[in-house]
Amino acid sequence: MAAKLPSVSWIALSPDRKFLYAASEVDSFNGKPTGAVASFSVNREGALQPLSTQNSAGAGTCYVAVDPTGRVLISADYGGGSAASFLITAGHLSPAVWTEHYTAHGPNADRQKSAHAHFASFSPDNRFAYINDLGGDVVRIYSLDATTAELTPAGTYHARPGAGPRTLHFHLNGHTAYSVNELDSTVDVLEWNKADGSLTLAKRIELLPDGYHGPTRACDTVISRDGRFVYFANRDNDFLYSFQADPNTGALTPIGRSNCGGKTPRNFVLDPTERWMLVANQDSNQVSVFARNREKGALAGQGRSVATPAPMRIVFVEG
Repeated sequence: MAAKLPSVSWIALSPDRKFLYAASEVDSFNGKPTGAVASFSVNREGALQPLSTQNSAGAGTCYVAVDPTGRVLISADYGGGSAASFLITAGHLSPAVWTEHYTAHGPNADRQKSAHAHFASFSPDNRFAYINDLGGDVVRIYSLDATTAELTPAGTYHARPGAGPRTLHFHLNGHTAYSVNELDSTVDVLEWNKADGSLTLAKRIELLPDGYHGPTRACDTVISRDGRFVYFANRDNDFLYSFQADPNTGALTPIGRSNCGGKTPRNFVLDPTERWMLVANQDSNQVSVFARNREKGALAGQGRSVATPAPMRIVFVEG
């Protein structure tokens, strides 16, 4: 059963899978020029029961992330170029505990006239939080107090000008992270410093095939549970790119590009068995499913698709 919330752009489950949180990418909520974040309880059949809704920091809330303790939610506002944190109690969201509005901008005249907060993530030890600002070519680093949901500035990582850092995912080895740059379709392989939460560039990977110069937007990352394989999605020139990962160093070796099954892969995930890769192809209105070789990491060249209106995000409630 679906719950009603306007312009949902992202959803995230609590660590115990009892609650679901959603970002509402609207420009006004409760009479204020912001988006909204909402929480729901999830029953055994997967039905949702509304629990709470709060104003975000700014308009166009596009992302929400829950920390590993299940006590902190962070939202990112693409349109407003801002972020906020919320304290969670039994699935209920407090009013915003912390907010920040960013002012940085980049050299891409079409996409970086202003800041665009796009993604939030947490360090492997949950001591730091990260906000990707696509508009400002920067990943902002904060110390996190998981008992209060307070964030304190702790540094920045600057991507290549015009790169547009969109997402940040940490490898299971505890010291490697992958930042997908949307605007130039690259991935920054980063070394994470546990002492201060800082990020240092180890290598930059080009996702596009040689000779391609058309429209392109890199998107998201999937890491297998054993840390041996990493996958990236790219839009416009629509494909998935599979890599073998060194479990200790996080270094990536290409396996190959493959069909994503449709247009504009907005999000993609492995199913709980990791035998299947599911792709939310937003602009072709379909979820495509590809078989995966769990030993070699390769994805099947062809899959099957199910019609779904503008899919944005796939979450398995049970797993």
